[in-house]
Amino acid sequence: MHIEATPPWAFAVNGSVARLNLGTAGSAGACTTYWAQCQQSISLVALELPAHLKNLMEALQRIITTLANKNEELHNFIETLSHSLAGVQVNSTQVISDLEEEFDTLFSILDEMKESMTNTIKQEQARKSHELQNQLTQSTNALESAEELLEFANNALHIKDEEEFAKAAKQIKDRVTMAPAFRLTMKPKATDSMTHLMVDFSQERQLLQKLIFLPVPRAPEIEAQDCLVMDNTVNLVWRMPVEDSKIDHYILEYRKTEHEGLPRVKDERCWEVVDNIKTTEYTLTGLKFDSKFMNFRVRACNKAAAGDYSDPVTLETRAFNFSLESSSSHLNLKVEEGSVEWDPQGGKGLESKIKGKENKGSGTPSPKRAASARSPAVRGGRDRFTGESYTVLGDTSMDCGQHYWEVKALKDCKSYSIGVAYRNLGKFDQLGKTNTSWCIHINTWLQTSLAAKHNNKAKSLDVAVPEQIGVYCDLDGGQLSFYNAESKQLLHTFKTKFNQPVVPAFMVWCGGLTLSTGLQVPSAVRSFQKTENGIGGSSGSLNSMAQ
Repeated sequence: MHIEATPPWAFAVNGSVARLNLGTAGSAGACTTYWAQCQQSISLVALELPAHLKNLMEALQRIITTLANKNEELHNFIETLSHSLAGVQVNSTQVISDLEEEFDTLFSILDEMKESMTNTIKQEQARKSHELQNQLTQSTNALESAEELLEFANNALHIKDEEEFAKAAKQIKDRVTMAPAFRLTMKPKATDSMTHLMVDFSQERQLLQKLIFLPVPRAPEIEAQDCLVMDNTVNLVWRMPVEDSKIDHYILEYRKTEHEGLPRVKDERCWEVVDNIKTTEYTLTGLKFDSKFMNFRVRACNKAAAGDYSDPVTLETRAFNFSLESSSSHLNLKVEEGSVEWDPQGGKGLESKIKGKENKGSGTPSPKRAASARSPAVRGGRDRFTGESYTVLGDTSMDCGQHYWEVKALKDCKSYSIGVAYRNLGKFDQLGKTNTSWCIHINTWLQTSLAAKHNNKAKSLDVAVPEQIGVYCDLDGGQLSFYNAESKQLLHTFKTKFNQPVVPAFMVWCGGLTLSTGLQVPSAVRSFQKTENGIGGSSGSLNSMAQ
């Protein structure tokens, strides 16, 4: 391997120079970008190393990974410390202000105690500020040391002499062992809460000489192992570290997030609050899981004050989310994010020549007549589906795993289909009439009927049409099932093998559909799939292999 003379943070492999951009110092994003570049550097250099040095290179790579992760952790911790330090200043000032206002009213009695309590608050402020400032200084120094060590480790990648490289790698390993970043505690030694200095001013004036600070409830502890996420509900369980009979209620706060691990001080979503919880357990219901995770924290309250928050917990809330792809739907469909509605006048505002014969008569035009009334010249970008293919697809593909969503038809919907399809579904193709789509079709035009369709074959289903239909798609197990969303009765199952990713697919004529996404696979559906292996009495004749 030949290393050319290049600027700092550049290396050459077989004459090709790769340059590393460190980004802005002190930036967690820059650390992530920098580590990605380090990985690329290591991979390229490792290609040229002798076999006996590859083990050292792998060890160095693990060290750099650990350092980069620690740097990002330190950045987040410093942000937390800074936020807490600012909170101590703000909250202590607010407590003093409230305290002074009360003392102004009762000054004649409380004059002597005023100075004592104010000093107590200021001493607490000074103590917490001192502890947090010391932690902030130590963390900043540890970060500088870690960054210097990371820089030294990266420079070691360019050492050509094998003996010097081995010596440098050993030195890095020894320094990592003693690095201050790994000896720091990542929990602030003080909180910004000053609530333990609150006083009860409701006592009789003659009792004010005995005024004392009220005890504040301790922070609850959330029992993460007992919390349960299922069926779009979250059941939270917590306990108090010490029995406290004076607790009146609890406050639960939660927010959605895309970040795993501890909540970040700055997040794009706000905390939502559930107040006045009387027990140490609460269930959030009816949630839409449109984020990967949710953060939770709890605090206890007595008649006077609220205690500190519990250590937050993060629970996974993944589910299948998608919208309807309005840009490629049929012109006769009015599509919004979570609904689609038949529009017999769709596109006609653009057709200046078509206002005569097509508009004669009354009532809802048939699909065939409505399709023939439009001129292809005015479709613009919305010509993905045309003719009698009144189709709209979901905007998110599925290539593995289990997914679930629900569909509800409007009361006046005459004909609609619900299912999945490959993205290469033809522009004139109707759902269920090709080997690239699977669906159930509901028709209420003259009499109500329900049928399963695939590859231009239909099987009549002798079940009542439910108000809301659940769709379960198991890409790994090769099956597509339809359920009564309320009772979880199985309507039909296709057994197949999907050779391509599929998307949710819908057909609507004369009516509309609304979607419910962000749903977990219901536990009843999971249980049924396990016990019955997804085989229903109506599933046999249309089972097929995907083409």
